Amino acid sequence: MTLLAEDKTEVGSYFIANYPPFSCWRPENLPAAREVLNSPPRPGTPLGLYLHIPFCRKRCKFCYFRVYTDKAARDVETYIEALAREVETYSRLPIAAGRPLDFVYFGGGTPSYLSVRQLESLVARLDAAIPWRAAQEVTFECEPGTLSQPKVESLRRLGVTRLSLGVENFSDAILEVNGRAHLSAEILRSYDWIRAAGFPQVNIDLIAGMVGESWDNWRDCVLKTIALAADSVTIYQMELPFNTVYSQAIRADGSPVSVANWATKRAWVDYAFSELEAVGYRVSSAYTMVRDASPTRNRETSGGHSSLARLASVAASDSVASGEHGQFRYRDSLWHGSDLIGTGVASFSHVSGVHYQNVDQWDDYVAATQSGELPLGRALVPTPHQRLIRELILQLKLGYLNPAYFRVKFGSDVLAEFAPAFEKWQSEDMLSVNGDRVELTRAGLLQADRLLPEFFEPEHRGARYT
Repeated sequence: MTLLAEDKTEVGSYFIANYPPFSCWRPENLPAAREVLNSPPRPGTPLGLYLHIPFCRKRCKFCYFRVYTDKAARDVETYIEALAREVETYSRLPIAAGRPLDFVYFGGGTPSYLSVRQLESLVARLDAAIPWRAAQEVTFECEPGTLSQPKVESLRRLGVTRLSLGVENFSDAILEVNGRAHLSAEILRSYDWIRAAGFPQVNIDLIAGMVGESWDNWRDCVLKTIALAADSVTIYQMELPFNTVYSQAIRADGSPVSVANWATKRAWVDYAFSELEAVGYRVSSAYTMVRDASPTRNRETSGGHSSLARLASVAASDSVASGEHGQFRYRDSLWHGSDLIGTGVASFSHVSGVHYQNVDQWDDYVAATQSGELPLGRALVPTPHQRLIRELILQLKLGYLNPAYFRVKFGSDVLAEFAPAFEKWQSEDMLSVNGDRVELTRAGLLQADRLLPEFFEPEHRGARYT
């Protein structure tokens, strides 16, 4: 496979999570957000709840999220109270009152930073306000070094169905230089507890192209990942958004940061995908591989491939998790236009077609929740055409597109409406159009985010994303 030869990884956002770009959102659009929150929901629209836990033991040098590493114990308690109050405020609004939750996502930051007592107290408040025990999926992000066996067991009792472990890399040297708080021994120790607790789905996160990464190290990471036989593996390619520690150093004085170029990162992800496919995983999106739960298939597909495959087939046979693999309710619902209420400082929401974000400063967030108000900061009301584009570009990240979906939902023939974009990427072997189905090639899959701006409206193609 031929990958595009590209320059080094430059400062700026690459990963696309929404449309129109966040830089277009404005405080003056907040009345529209308040209007939909005080109106009944659109019939048949699933509802999800995101909870931002912004605490970390250390700030990773590549992190661009709103996180805090310097808060005292009393600050954490203050935030938990504020978060619970925010959810309780939503529970009294027409958009959420009496409405079942389809999915719940605890993200960060580091949700597992909280103690067992804090987690149980928070969940009790949340469940009393907006019951979620019947949700189809409850995802919880973890940093290995913050876990203990009692905490893992508590998460399972609290109803977490999908636990995502932020491994990123198995090399202590690379973890340390990139500012990660955990080391490799903590990965293996926590993983034993996680598997023993019997979560229906366990995900491992990796990052291709961290500072200090090499081909030898990456092969070792893939080997160790396969040996763990997680139900899914998510691999992100290292980027340098504007507000990371690395990016600030580059912008301030041109300090060199040895992040691999895009062609190398894509080659690493391609290698990982191929090795995972050889032991029974399949592509679920541009970032995620899911494991077939059948030990028989793992044995059949791994025969004669490599020592990696033989190692994985044994591990997979011994650790098949219960439940159906490959279910990503949070991702798939969002990418098909569901409602999402995002709670916590700086969180993003999408409700009844309106985008909005919470205030991004601690004091502003806490003050608003203490007064019983929603901590809204900025919003955007997309046009119907922009809502179509949003779903089109996000669904392309799955590796395929079903044009019939857009005909039914939006009354649009996307193959005709976006013909120049599809033709461009087809001519460059990034995708294929076969009848009424669009499929990304492997090359397209590995650089899906680079393809998406071609589908943007002209005024957004050069806009700063964040």
